[in-house]
Amino acid sequence: MERTILNELRKWKQSAHRLPLIINGARQVGKTWILQHFGKTEYKHLAYINFDNRDSRTDSLFQDYNIQRILTLVEAISKVPVVPEETLIVFDEIQEVPQGLGVLKYFAEDAPGYHVAVAGSLLGIMLHKDASFPVGKVDSLSLYPMSFEEFMIAMDERRALDILRSGDWQLIDSMHGFYMDMLRQYLFVGGMPAAVKACTEQRGVLEVRRLQEQIISNYRMDISKHTTRTEVQRINIIYDSMPAQLARENKKFIYGAAAKGARAREYEGAIQWMEDAGILNRVYAVQKPALPLRFYENRDAFKLYFSDCGLLGAMTHTEPFTLLQNSSVFEEYKGAFVEQFVLQQLRLSGLPIYYYSRENAQMEIDFLLQKGDMLVPIEAKSGNNLKSKSLNQYRQINHPALSVKTSVLPYKRNDDLVNLPLYAVGLLPKMM
Repeated sequence: MERTILNELRKWKQSAHRLPLIINGARQVGKTWILQHFGKTEYKHLAYINFDNRDSRTDSLFQDYNIQRILTLVEAISKVPVVPEETLIVFDEIQEVPQGLGVLKYFAEDAPGYHVAVAGSLLGIMLHKDASFPVGKVDSLSLYPMSFEEFMIAMDERRALDILRSGDWQLIDSMHGFYMDMLRQYLFVGGMPAAVKACTEQRGVLEVRRLQEQIISNYRMDISKHTTRTEVQRINIIYDSMPAQLARENKKFIYGAAAKGARAREYEGAIQWMEDAGILNRVYAVQKPALPLRFYENRDAFKLYFSDCGLLGAMTHTEPFTLLQNSSVFEEYKGAFVEQFVLQQLRLSGLPIYYYSRENAQMEIDFLLQKGDMLVPIEAKSGNNLKSKSLNQYRQINHPALSVKTSVLPYKRNDDLVNLPLYAVGLLPKMM
């Protein structure tokens, strides 16, 4: 399956200032596959070592930071030649070796000609806690669930994707029904590679849902394995409360709605753990819609989203028919699936994403997207009703150069206001 991160990996390989690379991402988003594919297609040799399969040789690999000794052992374990510029060295499940990240500093300083990449489940948690993280000595990339565009490629709809990317809205509008059908499929399948592969192989909706439920089960096993009993309980309470909180009119996360009497000081660690693990996405509010948004971040107010819309469907036991055939999915659950989809696609841009709320004025902007000196308010509309009191009020006060409603309706532009069909929301960063 084609992943757009390959372009970033190629840039990393060619960079004159290349450093050892860390691939971040949730479990089962495809980190191992992408590194192996990259090594096999872009290098003469791939030296792959998985620390999940530990033995006496792998245990001794990082006993010290002697790079020449490590390189000799890498050759012996992987059984491939390790040649500067010609071999990609991959250390997978690096979190299983406590000193694994520390060795990257010495590759950067003592052996810059060697190309080294590392990945691992829950690596984000390790990076967050590890005081010995080699600051300034590594590059990093994040891998997320497959985007809607990547899903279309996997479904062998590359030509239709080319048309969507062209920005020829007259032609795109003529295919509106087709793109909406593809969007419904994506809302059900989501972007987890195993689920997408099952869909492309036509293994049926029950198999797709089984795989999604297995991923959720694996997440819960990770939680139980890697944290304390008290924290496990709190993490599960937060995770289980997320669907109901997303289905509320005001999607701001409320601790008391997760558990009676819950307080931020008790549950913030649980949310941070899941965020570091890539299990959820957190979007903070801003106190003022001004540049740069980070200056006005309100860390006491936020919304929580799942990492993937397919997992949201599995968590809520939403019937496949509802997602695949019934247009009411865009209206029910207070637009939870719509906002989840929009956030999931926008996050791939790497741009700052917030939301803005003024309760006294009954105004809430679902998302604010910042690119350079441009700030775009985005309203994720469910159903066919495009009325938006909040967005109109925001425009009157702030006069943005571009405002966006994203909905199930075709493209339409009126001065600064654009109605962008949901299936085209991934194009928005390039329109800014």
